[in-house]
Amino acid sequence: MSVQTTQAIPLAPTRARTVFPVLWAASLCHLLNDMMQALLPAVYPILRGSLDLSFSQVGFLTFAYQLTASLFQPFIGHYTDRRPMPYSLPFAMASSMAGLLTLAFAPSYGALLAGAMLLGLGSSIFHPESSRIARLASGGSHGLAQALFQVGGNFGSALGPLAAAFIVLPRGQAGLAWFALAALAGIVVLTFLSGWYKRNGLAKRPAGHAAARPPTLSQRHVSMALAVLIALLFSKYVYLASFTSYYVFYLMDQFGLSTRNAQVCQFVFFAAVAAGTVAGGPIGDRLGRKPVIWVSILGVLPFSLILPHVGLAPTVALSVVIGFVIASAFPAIVVYGQELMPGRVGMVSGLFFGFIFGIGGIGAAMLGKLADWQGIRFVFLLCSFLPALGILTALLPDLHAGKRKTA
Repeated sequence: MSVQTTQAIPLAPTRARTVFPVLWAASLCHLLNDMMQALLPAVYPILRGSLDLSFSQVGFLTFAYQLTASLFQPFIGHYTDRRPMPYSLPFAMASSMAGLLTLAFAPSYGALLAGAMLLGLGSSIFHPESSRIARLASGGSHGLAQALFQVGGNFGSALGPLAAAFIVLPRGQAGLAWFALAALAGIVVLTFLSGWYKRNGLAKRPAGHAAARPPTLSQRHVSMALAVLIALLFSKYVYLASFTSYYVFYLMDQFGLSTRNAQVCQFVFFAAVAAGTVAGGPIGDRLGRKPVIWVSILGVLPFSLILPHVGLAPTVALSVVIGFVIASAFPAIVVYGQELMPGRVGMVSGLFFGFIFGIGGIGAAMLGKLADWQGIRFVFLLCSFLPALGILTALLPDLHAGKRKTA
């Protein structure tokens, strides 16, 4: 009896321990993936000049990329909840690499669309399984793990404009090909991560079926909560689409900045987004997801309303505040959704990641049309009201932060 007790005790801490090397490796791959994804909007000024694109064509290019990145994610996540596919991760990075090389040597707008769709496909495959790895390595600190995983992606998004400014811009469109080396590095790291995933017996569906929802909530409440989360993601990511696709053009149009200086300002915004992501996860673990969602979306409203009416320095400063605050919502929303639907980690991750890519693409296309019609400043004026949808957070049921559900 005493022997059994001494053998059983060490197992609990082992399971509860956060596996930081795995989290940092997943975060690094997220950085590489999202840096490659961020190169596309960052090189829009180059592509627009070399292929004489209109704002509408720029918006539709974003739409094609983000629709592909979003369309398959919930289905991939749902499938891998039942049958995990860890070695799909290196394949995802290979697809992104093929997309980049196609974009680098695309002679026409049609080829650009093909490259953008390959890039989007890689992202669509990457996110559900890599998000699952982050949760499995969390040791129960789901918000922290999601934040560390997300911050890699956000830093990658932040590096995209800098990489475009200092590597692609001097070399032209073909300079994108250099980033195939980053994709190769990602393939190597993801192959090792996939091996860890499989060796530890994690690439198997548990024998028992997890509950479809928390026992205290009805299916109606779960459906309503998911609808609210999607509405909040809509407000957040259509607003962010104005920065992702058009902030460089806004700064150039309003303040006469050069392309390089505008891309540096966009890097500052993306760096603030990365810092906000790091803060949002652990705060959500400590204080609960709902308060973080409240503050991070509705709290942006005063700053977003002021931004279109100020000069260059206040615009950059306000973009930092907006990026930091609004970014803290996403780890909280993802973990809230995973707790809302335990046992559906891949599907929830795929749904949310896929939705933000899809709505970001639709938003970018619509905003491009609007910019052609009314000008780039009008886009920022209109989008400044979107964070008001944060009031819908009041409809979310309270999930006890102390009762963390496991996938």
